[in-house]
Amino acid sequence: MDNTPDDAREQLEKLSGKFDAMGQDLSAQLEGFLHSRPVNYWDYIQTDALLNLQVQRTLYPDEMVFIMYHQINELLFKMILWEIEQVAFKEVLTARFFAERLQRISRYFDMLTGSFTIMREGMEMEQYLKFRLTLSPASGFQSAQYRLIEFGSTDLENLIDARFREKHDPQTPVDESIEKLYWQAAGKDYKTGKKSYTLSQFELKYKDEFKRFLVKYKNLNLYARFKTLPEKDKNDATLREAMRHYDHTVNIKWVMSHFRAAQYYLNKGQEPIEATGGSDWVKYMHPKYQKRIFFPELWSQEERDDWGKHV
Repeated sequence: MDNTPDDAREQLEKLSGKFDAMGQDLSAQLEGFLHSRPVNYWDYIQTDALLNLQVQRTLYPDEMVFIMYHQINELLFKMILWEIEQVAFKEVLTARFFAERLQRISRYFDMLTGSFTIMREGMEMEQYLKFRLTLSPASGFQSAQYRLIEFGSTDLENLIDARFREKHDPQTPVDESIEKLYWQAAGKDYKTGKKSYTLSQFELKYKDEFKRFLVKYKNLNLYARFKTLPEKDKNDATLREAMRHYDHTVNIKWVMSHFRAAQYYLNKGQEPIEATGGSDWVKYMHPKYQKRIFFPELWSQEERDDWGKHV
């Protein structure tokens, strides 16, 4: 006589259907469950591995703060890319789904923006100015995930250096376009065409990945997906506000928080000094120079002209 409760029987039937569709034997899967260990928090989160990723180059205690802070940033960047992917590959994209994912992303960037007090007020100036000397030529400019976030957010022409944007042809091959991206200004002498070691190594490591990503997301980035929505969804007030909030949060609020933290340490109240990668960090970072805008269609001409001027 079958004494299996109805709810358990229903679950077994669902499991059987799932594994049949995969060409797998349910009984073998169940036996595997029988022999598996219960999961612990530290195993699931991989706590031991995570907490052993911090390796200092100096003996200054505040270098540990610097390392962990940037590792946390990279984890948040990964969360942001995960949300961008949800929108990019959503088969039936609605204004509500789009807005909810953008709101998630903005919350992650709100965390990033607020966290710069850790950098500005959480390290001793004397320690930072000593251990930073061991970091050159590495630079936060070399965060590949942040570049992918930009590529996944907007059309490539919106990331072209402001000096070349007006004359840029959207049909320009990806290889050529990459050479005119705004962040190239952080590592290239445009008079000679010579690239810094920091930029050269960054491209050696990631340029091929960037090209593949750009091709993949050409019609799937957030702005591209927005432009394919029905007019009713494109005019959805909640979605438009979520897009404007994200754009302003990333390209003004977060950038300016980063800028002010860099200014605090690199200026020391005197003339600006170079960032660890040797970049002209003021003109590279400040939004009033590059006017990076992910969704230009959602801003008036006056708003675009004044972008970053009043912060």
